[in-house]
Amino acid sequence: DRPKLFMISQNESMWASIAFCLAVIINLLVVLFYPFGDSIGDLSPKLSVIVWTTMGMSLLMILKMPQPRGYMAFAASTVVRLVYSIGLISTLWLLGALQLLNKIIFLVGFLGNRGIFYKERIRTSDTVHLTVLLKQREFLYHIGYLIVCCMGMFVHEFFYSVLLLDIVFREETLLNVIRSVTKNGRSILLTAVLAIILVYMFSIIGYLMFQDDFLMNVEKAAENTKTPASLGAGAAATVGGVLSTVGSVASKNQLASAARPDDNTAPTIKPSARSFDSFFGKIYSGVRTPDKKCNTPGEASDVAGFSQLEIDTNEREGKERSCDTLLMCIVTALNQGVRNGGGLGDVLRYPSSKEPLYAARVVYDLLYFFVVIIIVLNLIFGVIIDTFADLRSEKTTREEILKNTCFICGLDRKEFDNKDVTFEEHVHREHNVWDYLSFIVLLQVKDPTEFTGPESPMTWTGFPVCVACLSPKKMGRQSKTTSAYCGIS
Repeated sequence: DRPKLFMISQNESMWASIAFCLAVIINLLVVLFYPFGDSIGDLSPKLSVIVWTTMGMSLLMILKMPQPRGYMAFAASTVVRLVYSIGLISTLWLLGALQLLNKIIFLVGFLGNRGIFYKERIRTSDTVHLTVLLKQREFLYHIGYLIVCCMGMFVHEFFYSVLLLDIVFREETLLNVIRSVTKNGRSILLTAVLAIILVYMFSIIGYLMFQDDFLMNVEKAAENTKTPASLGAGAAATVGGVLSTVGSVASKNQLASAARPDDNTAPTIKPSARSFDSFFGKIYSGVRTPDKKCNTPGEASDVAGFSQLEIDTNEREGKERSCDTLLMCIVTALNQGVRNGGGLGDVLRYPSSKEPLYAARVVYDLLYFFVVIIIVLNLIFGVIIDTFADLRSEKTTREEILKNTCFICGLDRKEFDNKDVTFEEHVHREHNVWDYLSFIVLLQVKDPTEFTGPESPMTWTGFPVCVACLSPKKMGRQSKTTSAYCGIS
């Protein structure tokens, strides 16, 4: 009754393949040419001839022998020609519009295959309602895909990268990788919570006993100093020359004495935007003393000078304290300890064997390594790997059953050994799956008053189980019943 809807619904897999190919082409253009300039130049005459020749040969191949390689060559050459003819931005818009239109067509076929467009149904209980369809994850996924296509067209081109995740749903192997994490998600989540609790306990011990050992190697970001627009080129060059001259001539002691404030003048300290006083118990805005508490800005300047010397030493060594608060200890233990193969022992300060807490530090490092790295993390990895192995085993078993067992009657391949009918003839001629499916669809759409004898509910009792169209003499003693439902055409 609806040939267009039938054509769209019949080619649902083709629309899905086209959508993935368009996503790959769009992302290749973004990778190769972003950030987009005003012009990418002109195509040389030789390359232009090659592109046009490729287009013509691939089109001829499509018309004569339709193959995927021909379609791919034609699409690639056409995109290259469009990029250098109408521009990169226009090509992306055109491909984005094609992607959006293709996804709309796919959704129409998706809904058509699920019976949403049938106006007349024989049984109202079999009607597919839209509310039920909205609860299906597959339908919601395609709606999200359509939304991402719109965001890629009207918001930013980087949203097109999300479309590449469609490969996970196209390949069952990748889907099993995701399922290996989500299937036992509760076990993995509880194990991760246990790991966080253990790291929290180790952080408390580190804060109480090894606070000074949490010295991290840091690399400060380069400051982006810009000359004001009011300064001319000559003024900027003069300022840069003066600064370079002063930096090369002045020694460290001269700079320290010049930077030392007067006794009656309080030093002005400007903490950076990333420094928080609550994170540093012994540091006040970059000033720290080893023998007394943190000094306020109004105290003696010699203390400030000593602290500045210590800070310069730490900066020269590239070290930074990272456990002056319990929160910083927890962040360091999670960020550095879990990511390093040897645990916290790889990132903390290496102690001397003559220190009084050397033995305690060795026990601390080994316990963190064995408990958190070896036991807890391997528990998480073991759950994921075992789940993936189970899913792969289930897939192999399922494929083996479908290959060696009749889907209709359930008889195994070995039951047809030394018989007049082989297993392949049985599953293709006598118990053809698509013949049974066509018969069931016919029963759903046909008026019950027009049913024939085999179509009557009194005659059709379902699939024949463990029986086949062979006489008892040919099948042996195990199958003495001859089925009346072995061949439906």
